[in-house]
Amino acid sequence: MLRLMHRHWFLLLLLGTLAIGMGWADRCAPLAKGLPSAWIIGSVLWAMALPLRMDHLVDTLRSPRPALLAVATSWLLVPLLAWCFGHLLIDDLALGLTITAAVPCTLASAAVWTRLAGGNDSVGFLVTVLTNLSCFCVTPALIQISSGRTVAAISFGPMALRLLALIVLPLGLAQLMRRMRSVRHWADQTRHLLNAYAQLGILAIVFVGAVHCGTTLGALASQWVQFGGQLAALLIIVATIHTIAWASGYWVAGRIGIARPEQIAVAFAGSQKTLMVGLVIALDFGGLTILPLITFHVVQLLIDTLLASRLRVGSEA
Repeated sequence: MLRLMHRHWFLLLLLGTLAIGMGWADRCAPLAKGLPSAWIIGSVLWAMALPLRMDHLVDTLRSPRPALLAVATSWLLVPLLAWCFGHLLIDDLALGLTITAAVPCTLASAAVWTRLAGGNDSVGFLVTVLTNLSCFCVTPALIQISSGRTVAAISFGPMALRLLALIVLPLGLAQLMRRMRSVRHWADQTRHLLNAYAQLGILAIVFVGAVHCGTTLGALASQWVQFGGQLAALLIIVATIHTIAWASGYWVAGRIGIARPEQIAVAFAGSQKTLMVGLVIALDFGGLTILPLITFHVVQLLIDTLLASRLRVGSEA
């Protein structure tokens, strides 16, 4: 049990933060309102990007097929699946699922899980860079097309500028700072502290979103029977989407002759979605839009932990 807690402490804290924020939404509302969400998001993305070594991606760029396949899975297949399944959910949850599918690959866990499974984590890093740097234009376009909405909150221009300022600029700034030897040395030596700060920042933003959810759920107290069915459907849907995307990436990569280490990377990087960028968007809508993001994040960690362990055992056999 202690080993399990040590290994998955962040997942446990994520669930605890969600439970506290939603269960005591009224009491936590003043604290959540006082948190500088935009600054937290920007600084977390900066902390995540500062330790990334772009020089490791040069060899990966010489053979771009695995990365391009993973990007296609992330930007095309996952949004298509979310659009299909979203018709089974109420409006807020459907919009949250659309946002989840339209965000880029995770900045950390895709490469980590690829490495744990015996894959080529450089492919995961490259997919992360490509999808995060392009998300300021791809993500709002996907959301607008998939949701079929034209309200101001989903207008392409304002959302693109917001993502450019909160996502792309911190990533670019971090890599510019790495060009200074002292900063690069400090980032490499304090990688674990930067990761810890990033994880705490994610928990803070999840807390803000959980309070929003809790407030909305309180207003639905009289509809728990119907809403309980929606939550069960959401859980099944996100697990299905992630599993289909993972299996499709793995299968297609194998069919076109991509080597096993890169095949593993395609599966993980193409199916994982970042929580942070989704929260940037979902917090603007409030309501229950954050629930699909949290659910997808938790489910992908659980499923990919099992898959990575299975692949590792298979490669060592």
